[in-house]
Amino acid sequence: MEQKNLLLAIILSAIIMVGFQWYNGTQRPPKVEGNTVERNNSELPNLPIPSSSTNKGGEVVTPSKSNPPGISVPIPGSDSATTEARALKRALTQTPRIKIESDRVIGSISLVGGRIDDLTLKNYRETIEPDSKNISLLIPFGSAKPYYADFGWVSGDTKVPNSETIWQSNNQTLTERTPVKLTWRNAEGITFIQEISLDKNFMFTINQRVENNGTKKATVYPFGRISRTGTPEITDFYILHEGMLGIFDDVLKEIDYDEIQEDKLIQKKSKGGWIGITDKYWLTALIPDQKTNIDTRFSDQIRKGIDNYQVDFRGDAQVISPGTFAQSTNKLFAGAKEAQLILDYRDQLNIARFDLAIDWGWFEFLTKPIFFALVYFTDYLGNMGLSILLLTVLIKLAFFPLANKSYRAMSKMKLLQPEMVKIRDRFKDDKAKMNQEVMQLYKREKANPAAGCLPILPQIPVFFALYKVVFVTIELRHAPFYGWIKDLSAADPMTPLNLFGLINWTPPEIIAIGVWPIIMGATMYVQQKLNPPPPDPMQAKIFMFLPIMFTFMLARFPSGLVIYWAWNNALSVLQQYVIMRKAGAPIGNPKKS
Repeated sequence: MEQKNLLLAIILSAIIMVGFQWYNGTQRPPKVEGNTVERNNSELPNLPIPSSSTNKGGEVVTPSKSNPPGISVPIPGSDSATTEARALKRALTQTPRIKIESDRVIGSISLVGGRIDDLTLKNYRETIEPDSKNISLLIPFGSAKPYYADFGWVSGDTKVPNSETIWQSNNQTLTERTPVKLTWRNAEGITFIQEISLDKNFMFTINQRVENNGTKKATVYPFGRISRTGTPEITDFYILHEGMLGIFDDVLKEIDYDEIQEDKLIQKKSKGGWIGITDKYWLTALIPDQKTNIDTRFSDQIRKGIDNYQVDFRGDAQVISPGTFAQSTNKLFAGAKEAQLILDYRDQLNIARFDLAIDWGWFEFLTKPIFFALVYFTDYLGNMGLSILLLTVLIKLAFFPLANKSYRAMSKMKLLQPEMVKIRDRFKDDKAKMNQEVMQLYKREKANPAAGCLPILPQIPVFFALYKVVFVTIELRHAPFYGWIKDLSAADPMTPLNLFGLINWTPPEIIAIGVWPIIMGATMYVQQKLNPPPPDPMQAKIFMFLPIMFTFMLARFPSGLVIYWAWNNALSVLQQYVIMRKAGAPIGNPKKS
C-alpha cells in the first residue's frame, strides 16, 4: 500500500506540475482578427514602422529584385556552409563599417543604414572544444540570414534616413571609452545625429538627435527595430521559451515563432518596458526610455519563402520648429543572458522586469535561490558540479526531520511485513476481509502507510527548479565536473555500449545510457530494496522495473541533474539504513514465514 501511494504521489505530482507549465506555456493571447502587416500599415498611413527601407512619408521601399537583402546568392557547386560564409564575407566588405572592439565583444556597424549587424561574443564558443568558433550573435545585412538592430526616425512631412543612407562617422572604432557619432543631413537642412556608446559588457546606448536648421517645422517619431531572417534552431521544449518577448506595463508577454507565423502581426502599447528576441542563452532587446509611451509590433513576413521576423517600437511624435531640436535616448542589449548582469541592468538602469529575460519558470521562487546558491558555492569551490553536491547535502539537511519521520514509519511498515503476508495468505479469497484486517493492523500498531510520501512531495518542486537552473542558465553551459563530464548542461557522453569510447561507434540516442544514469539507477535500486515490498506480487514486479525505467528516462537529461539525483539517492540510502538499523527493521526483503 505504502509503495503504491508513493508511486502515485510521484506520478500525480509530476503530471500536475508538468501540465501546469505546459498549460501556461501554450496559452496564447487573443488573435488580432484579420490582421496583416499591410493592413495594419494602412491604419497608420503616415507613420508606419518600416519593415525594410523607408523614404519620405514612410513609404516602404522594396529592395531590388536582383539581390534582395537577407537572401544569399546561390553559388553553384558549393555546400550551404560555404555559401553562407561567402555571403557573410561579401556583406562585411561591400559596405563601409565602424569597428566594435571591447573586452567582451567584437564586430562592426554598417555606415549604410547605421545598422548594428555584426557582433561576436568573445567569451562564448559554440562547443566545448577549445578551437570552436565564438558565438556570432548579430549577422550582417545582406548575408544569408541577417540578424541586426537599428534605430531611426519616421516622419510624414520630411525626409528621414533609411536603410540606404550612408552615414558619416567621427570615429573608426567603437570601444568602451570611445563612442561614435553618426551624422546625416537632408536637403531641407535637417541634421540627424546618432551617438552610439558601449559599456564594458553588452549594452549599447543610442542617443538620437534631430536638429532643424531649415525653414519648416518637422514632425518625427523615434523608432527601434530588431530584424531576424530565418527561424533559428530551437530547443523546442516546453520548459523554455525561445522567440519574441517583451515587458508591457510590467507584464511579460512571450510569443513563439509558430505563433507569430500564424498571427503575422501582434501589436501592443506600453509605457516603458522592453521588447526583443531571445534564444536559450542569448538575447537581443530594445530598451526605450522607461518614461515614454511606445507602440510595439511583433511581425513575420515571408520573403522568398523565408520567414523575416521583426520586433520594433515607435515613440510619441516630436514637433521640431526651425532652430530647435528633438532628442531620444534608447538602449540595445545584445549578448549573453548572464543572471547577475541582467539583474544589475534591471536595478542600475531601472529597466522594468529585465530579469524575466531569463526564463526562470513557474517555480521562480525556488529557481532563483537555487541558482544563486550554486553560483555562490562555485565562487569558493571552483566547480559547479561540487556546488551541486553541496547543495544536495543542504537540501537533505533541510528535509532531515521530515525524512526521519518517514523512514521511521517505513521501518515500522517493514517490521509488519510478516504479519501482512500472513493476513494476505489467510484471506486471499476475500479481498474485502483482507483489506479490513490490514487496516486494523495499521490502527493497532499505529502505522501510517502514506508516511513514505512525505519527503518525496516537497522535493519534487526542488527537483524541477534545479532542472530549470541546469537547463536554461548560461552559467551551467559548458560548466565541467570531473572525469568525462565536460558540460553539466549536456547528457553524460560516456556509455558502456561502445566500451566507453574505445569503439568508434555512436549508439542511437535512445539506448546511449551514460555512466551517471547507470549510477543513478543503481542507487534507486538499492533504495528500493530498503523499502517495504508491496504485498501484491504484481506490484512487486512492476517496482523491480522502476530503476531501469528511470535510468532510460534520465539518460538524456543534463548530467548535472542526474548527478544531483544519484547523490541525493545515495544520501537517502545512508539515512534510511541508519534509521532502519536503530529501529531493528530487517535490511532487504524479509522471506515469507
